Amino acid sequence: MPRVTITIADNMPQPYRFPFDRKTVTIGRGSENDIAINCPSVSVKHAIMERYSNGYRIRDLDSTNGTKMNGVRESVILLEDGYKVLLGDVAFDFQLSEEEKLALADIVEKKADPAPAPKQEEEKPKEPREKIKSPPRSRPQPAVQVGSPLQSAAMFFCFFVLAALAFYIGLSLRYQKETGGSLLESIVNKDKQEVPKKAPVSTMPADSAPAELAPE
Repeated sequence: MPRVTITIADNMPQPYRFPFDRKTVTIGRGSENDIAINCPSVSVKHAIMERYSNGYRIRDLDSTNGTKMNGVRESVILLEDGYKVLLGDVAFDFQLSEEEKLALADIVEKKADPAPAPKQEEEKPKEPREKIKSPPRSRPQPAVQVGSPLQSAAMFFCFFVLAALAFYIGLSLRYQKETGGSLLESIVNKDKQEVPKKAPVSTMPADSAPAELAPE
């Protein structure tokens, strides 16, 4: 059984013993605590001593004067045999018997060496699934526009007219550059010269025609 000794200044030390399997021990100035300390420096609910897997610890309950170890205020202190803690101005001595030390060591050893985990069956490697080939995407074909025969003829005629006009303009510019004249005027004058002149028609009356000379 762990032994706790509480020493108040100018008073006799008060020892306390608790069962080894007890989980918590409350400490404070209030009479409802497991260890009631009649001292002004101790809060009504000052601290709690807790049993955990590896031993004991003391945890401060936001007391006014705090829980100290070696003069340093701590919120949690892990207790070992022979530790002296101050609750306010009151000395708190923690002691364990040899049997309790061995029992705690045995608990720690068992927790450090847990039972081996059951073997799990080896998972067989999964066969790779065959990849489903997606069909090739067809590219959209350009729409073919088919015109009517009349439209085709009209387009061909326009193209022919434009080509002839361009040819004439080019030829006219070249003629003007070489001769200084107009190709159109030259063609018109040439056509006039090639027209044959008609013989003049006599307007004299038939009676006025010169008489033939009779032979002598």
